Amino acid sequence: MKPLLITSALPYANGHIHLGHLLEYTQTDIFARYQRMTGRRAIYICADDTHGTSIMIRARKEGRSEEAVIADMSAAHQRDFADFMIQFDHFGSTNSAATREVCNEIWASLQKNGRVAKRDVTQLFDPQAGTFLADRFVKGTCPRCGAPDQYGDNCDKCGSTYSATELVDPKSTLSGARPELKSAEHLFISLEPDHAFLAEWTAVEGRMPKEISNYLAGHFLAEPLRDWDISRPAPYFGFEIPDAPGHYWYVWFDAPIGYIGSTREWCDKHGERMEDWWRSDKTEIVHVIGKDIVYFHTLFWPSMLKSAGYSLPSRVQVHGFLTVNGEKMSKTKGTFVMARTYLDHLDPSYLRYYYASKLGARVEDFDLNVDEFVQKVNAELVNKIVNLASRSSRFVAKTGLSASYPDDGGLFEAAAKAGAEIGEAYAAFDFARATRIIVGLADRANEYVDRVAPWALAKQPGKEQEVQNACTVALNLYRQIVLYLAPVLPKLAAESGVLLNCAMDRFDLAQKPLVGTPVAPYQHLMKRMEMDAVQKMLEASRAGEPGEAPKAAAAPEASAGEAAPTTWDDAGDALAKEPLAPQCSIDDFTKVDMRVARIIAAEGVPGAKKLLKLTVSLGGDTTRTVFAGIKAYYDPKALLGRLVIVCANLAPRQMKFGMSEGMVLAAGDGENVFVLSADSGAKPGMRVH
Repeated sequence: MKPLLITSALPYANGHIHLGHLLEYTQTDIFARYQRMTGRRAIYICADDTHGTSIMIRARKEGRSEEAVIADMSAAHQRDFADFMIQFDHFGSTNSAATREVCNEIWASLQKNGRVAKRDVTQLFDPQAGTFLADRFVKGTCPRCGAPDQYGDNCDKCGSTYSATELVDPKSTLSGARPELKSAEHLFISLEPDHAFLAEWTAVEGRMPKEISNYLAGHFLAEPLRDWDISRPAPYFGFEIPDAPGHYWYVWFDAPIGYIGSTREWCDKHGERMEDWWRSDKTEIVHVIGKDIVYFHTLFWPSMLKSAGYSLPSRVQVHGFLTVNGEKMSKTKGTFVMARTYLDHLDPSYLRYYYASKLGARVEDFDLNVDEFVQKVNAELVNKIVNLASRSSRFVAKTGLSASYPDDGGLFEAAAKAGAEIGEAYAAFDFARATRIIVGLADRANEYVDRVAPWALAKQPGKEQEVQNACTVALNLYRQIVLYLAPVLPKLAAESGVLLNCAMDRFDLAQKPLVGTPVAPYQHLMKRMEMDAVQKMLEASRAGEPGEAPKAAAAPEASAGEAAPTTWDDAGDALAKEPLAPQCSIDDFTKVDMRVARIIAAEGVPGAKKLLKLTVSLGGDTTRTVFAGIKAYYDPKALLGRLVIVCANLAPRQMKFGMSEGMVLAAGDGENVFVLSADSGAKPGMRVH
């Protein structure tokens, strides 16, 4: 297997890490840990993205240097990542000598290849902040579709790209002032000479998710590529361009170069050659990014690498956006949760498991539903998996495991064979499929334990060997499950290794049973997740400063096998408001054809206060237009890509605003509405039975 270099997008140094960031870093960390567990050499490289106008403005406001600001933020970022068990091989900074050196090298290659041009640019200027505005610091109305609150380079509603000067009613995000137009000389890189190369490179099977390559082919690559503006005039915090005094490389020029600069720093520390990682066909490079920065990593970045003779990534894995309870993260609702606030209240293993259980290989937005979060962690992770150890290990704490592996009816062998499919899912970034298989193994292991009931055998004289054999089987099945989950839950794997006195660092250890070894006294491995702790976290997020939420008292730890008290809002008010309908027969029920569908378009209906117009896909080319009265409860953009349940055989209804061809199922109590969602793994077109 070729050595593997893995990166995540670089976190920006002007803010603390939040749950949206952690989706990507957890995804990347799981992939890297799995690769290492297979014996493959894999290094995970990252850095802070430090340059740009906002750092400069913040430093001015705080009365200190930009270097002091980014040093503090780097320390905070690395603390948060470490506490979430994100294991980087090196975490650097784009404001480094190594990154500057690579910037100079790539710039020289672009100059040599005749790819750099100069021309005056009329750009938005913030009169209050006294600086030209990068695209990310301007918001306004999209000039193409009219969507409000869009950034200055692209619209996340219609996907159009444009110049910030084209925005309708632009506003500076730095000061809130209305920007003025000013002209200044800028430097550009021409991308069109690489058009044919990029079209071919992005279309390679497995290079990136198919929907991304199709999107690039149908949008950016369907017409001549525009030149890329890569400089900003002073004042600007960044690297001054060597042959253009007073001009600085735009942050998106040096940010991806930070991957190489950070790798160079790692190589210098470990006696490695950077060329073996970035200029070698014997190494593979994988980038993990969000869908909002696709064109930087699949058009601009490959063109830069090609110009300077660097290796191109073999894969660009793309994920969607994170929503919480079906909506964008919101500070007022407490759902804009900082990493440190989460850590003050909840076990990071909970979030790592939940993310893994929902993350597939496709580019889909990801909803963190709080109720599902608690239920999934408790039902699957604590009750089904950790409970296996607590139910079995205490009976063999004195005897250890049996000298030979007992007959288990083929359970261990079947789980060993499942390792190949689980590994394939991890390698394909389909963590949801991996965890579904693992939970299935836990179900079968629990069925075995329930059937043999070692706690009942232990009460019967003369059954000592049967007890030892039963627990040997149960703990070996548990060990397989935790080995398979080790990329997701490294802390649980390490603690389980202490319990069972065995290594937990290689995937192939699940192929051979553990026998004749001692078992340590059981220590609680994981407690149940309490909804009360979640609510305290959300309250702290509403009240606290980013990254500095108030501390909460730790909840008393409960045994993994005990039913700790849980607070549920099940008083029955909703049922009282809307009593059960009269009984129906199974024949009546089967007349209603309910299907899983994906929302592929969502927009408000002009003139309608309550309605959203939804286009849902039932798979393939089959779509339906549905009008749903959920406008007051859901941002249309947050619904895109979401799996929902629709009544697919409802007679079409002509409405004032158009024909409605079905119904999206939702629950409500008169004050709130909750769209019903299918669990991860469901696909459009599946029937609800």
